[in-house]
Amino acid sequence: MASCSKDYLEVDPEGTALEENYYKTAEEAYSGLVAVYDIIGKQAKGFENMITLLNSGSDDHYTGGGSSSDGSQLQAFSNYTISESTVAESYWDDFYQGIFRANTLLVKLPDVDMDDTLKARYTAETKALRAIYYFELVRLFENIPLITTPLTTDEYYTVLQADPTDVYAQIETDLIEAINDLPVTLELSTEAGRLSQGAVKAMLGKVYLYQDKNTLAAEQFAAINGTPGSTSDYGYKLLDDFSALWEVDNTYNSESILEIAYTDASNADWSNWGYGDDEGNSLNVMVGPRGFVRTSGSTAPDYATGWGFNIITQSLYDALEGDPRFDETIEDIGALAEAGQVEYEKSYQDTGYFLKKFMPLTEDVSTGGGATVLNYKQHVYMIRLADTYLLEAEALGGTGTRAQALLDAVRARVGLSSVTVSLDAIYAERRLELAGEGHRWYDLVRTGRAASALAEKGFVAGKNEILPIPLAELENTLLVQNPNY
Repeated sequence: MASCSKDYLEVDPEGTALEENYYKTAEEAYSGLVAVYDIIGKQAKGFENMITLLNSGSDDHYTGGGSSSDGSQLQAFSNYTISESTVAESYWDDFYQGIFRANTLLVKLPDVDMDDTLKARYTAETKALRAIYYFELVRLFENIPLITTPLTTDEYYTVLQADPTDVYAQIETDLIEAINDLPVTLELSTEAGRLSQGAVKAMLGKVYLYQDKNTLAAEQFAAINGTPGSTSDYGYKLLDDFSALWEVDNTYNSESILEIAYTDASNADWSNWGYGDDEGNSLNVMVGPRGFVRTSGSTAPDYATGWGFNIITQSLYDALEGDPRFDETIEDIGALAEAGQVEYEKSYQDTGYFLKKFMPLTEDVSTGGGATVLNYKQHVYMIRLADTYLLEAEALGGTGTRAQALLDAVRARVGLSSVTVSLDAIYAERRLELAGEGHRWYDLVRTGRAASALAEKGFVAGKNEILPIPLAELENTLLVQNPNY
């Protein structure tokens, strides 16, 4: 650095739009909005995606992979040896990148020459996305900086952590202010994947529930759930067939409230993967069996080979055995191998049980450019209607006629009879209905059941309810590490 002349560093850019003179038109504002949206793809994009992480920490999964060191940050979360040195920085950095983009766009939007109604919608989407990213951060780390305006690089080093209640208050404000300027329904041919009023109300309901504001949570969920089993005012309805939820081409269906889109058409290669410019679903290849092949004459499903992560535990297998959702949730590759139908390479902590909801078939493999394993197109549900049915029943205290009807509707969809509603019955139903979708770990933590359910994995109460702040974020800053790390 010292040997470089200043003349070499001051380059006059040509043909490039700089931040200070960008955001002048509706088209530029839209590109800025797309950039804010892009971070939501972290649910299943890249190796350090949210679903794989959260599954790894739960009692429903082992990390798996090729060895005890494969995906070290996932392994450390799964066995609760995670530290400031082993937690992946991206779980912090990526969401703050989204917040930075949102803060920048919110400053620029008032001066953009565009239709006022459209500007209001862009503003609403940006605020709601900022709220979603803060919700991810405060649940993961709890003690985080609250930044609502663009900061210079130097200012980041003087930022302090906020009281979590202040972070939640900002999340609520952003979501509430966003709702009325968003559409009730989306034109799927041009707007699929964007936020609607229903999606933001569902997110607000979750934010309230995580703070034990159950009455407020129930109000939000009731608005989008409508009459259990029927079509709500927002157009949501449980699919008749549970298996249809996992059909790759059944996107934006009536049960989908907040859906994250992925594509096999980005042509992403290894140079793109993990740098934010890949747009495929990495969860698909991660949960597939390693070295999978069908033997001659096999009638087993033709799965694409994968990396063997998020192995299903015996505990989840036993909980789901005999349940109508078993066959769409778990694939017993070990049994198929014993029957001579397939061969596969056993993962670390192998049980033979794999997460079928996201296991790709060979017909799902991209035929486009780039690395095929990085270009799967299956969408994932960040929020779906069965989730909000059960959350509303929980917010109602697990008692009463409506809570019973909500629980019954989820069970009836798969042909199960009614059971008496209670919080324990709701928690059990969430485990079976939403298995492998990244909800279980948060459900255990927020209901105070994690220390018991995860004791065998090494979970320590008063510590492992949140992650340690990555070491790189602590160096030369005023941030303080989370307790007991």
